Amino acid sequence: MARLSIRTADLHASPVREMLSVSQRPGMISFAGGLPSPDSFAGLELPPPPGELLQYGPTEGEPELRAKIAEQLAGLGIDSALDRVLILSGSQQGIDLVGKLVVDAGSGVAVESPAYLAALQVFRFFGARFEILDRADPGAGWAQAAPAVAYVTPTFQNPTGGCWSADERRALAQACDAHDVILFEDDPYRDLVYEPCERRPVCAQVKTASWVYQGSFSKTVAPGLRLGFLTASEDIFPLLVRLKQAADLHTNRLSQWMVLQYLNDPDREARMARIAALYRGKRDVFAQALERHLGGLATWSTPPGGLFFWVTLNGAVSPEALLKRALERGVLFTPGSHFLAQGGACQALRLNFSLAAPEAAERGLAILGELLREEAGG
Repeated sequence: MARLSIRTADLHASPVREMLSVSQRPGMISFAGGLPSPDSFAGLELPPPPGELLQYGPTEGEPELRAKIAEQLAGLGIDSALDRVLILSGSQQGIDLVGKLVVDAGSGVAVESPAYLAALQVFRFFGARFEILDRADPGAGWAQAAPAVAYVTPTFQNPTGGCWSADERRALAQACDAHDVILFEDDPYRDLVYEPCERRPVCAQVKTASWVYQGSFSKTVAPGLRLGFLTASEDIFPLLVRLKQAADLHTNRLSQWMVLQYLNDPDREARMARIAALYRGKRDVFAQALERHLGGLATWSTPPGGLFFWVTLNGAVSPEALLKRALERGVLFTPGSHFLAQGGACQALRLNFSLAAPEAAERGLAILGELLREEAGG
């Protein structure tokens, strides 16, 4: 065996990425990944891109795109400018860069429970020691031993779809300031909003602590472009740029140009309203089907935004055992245990409502209901 780094002992396959290959089987109904509907993809008629985009570009990204993003960030109340916007090869790269920047073996990383599983995978790979962040009291215990970083997705959280209140956001900002904890706010779903709720970024309320705020175009333009962005406080932004230089030199320039055309499109606001209406309709149809087929068998809340339902099963049914039986019937979902930083049993399922057509969602949830009733009666 080749002599590998110690980190590879914690190098595990992503459960969701493995499920994506299963979802390609003919006839499979997938509620597993966070895949947006193809009906939401930007369909701009674009002219040929400038030839100079085929050359190497700046690590930070194309200046016009960065300026546009900086303008939008300022509108959210975030202290940023063109020279502190970094274009990413998807927001997953941002998680990797922050992990490299702040996580050593044994470093404390405060996360929600449940939390985004791909972020857990990255932080775990770098040797993180996870601490569970209490939204009601986010600084609990930090006076004795503060974590290096707090990673949160407070707006339409993945996997629960929940949204933090104004008081919860303010409390986290104050806790990070008081204990000098780096705040890492991941905000890929903020534009997929279906009900009025608080969406002000926590980073806009931090006064003295270091912070990173990132977003993505995967859910609002197209995931195949692999484009995201981050901004950060002045003290750590240059370090993130250097880490990206070592990773990939710069992000795909053609993707950056395409996203810029989308951001400059006069129809952009109307298009986002159409996407929100599309997903609101899919969410409501899914909620009605859940009630028909899982009513009395599980509990859930209708998410005010995002792409997921977090469904908790009644009784002692194992989601992992249910998944095995569901796959035999052509239905795929993600067991909630994958989203737990500290492991343990979890009676929840994460169900994506954005991808499956209404008739497929109806059929898939009917199968899950049948299997749960068989389990309850058996």
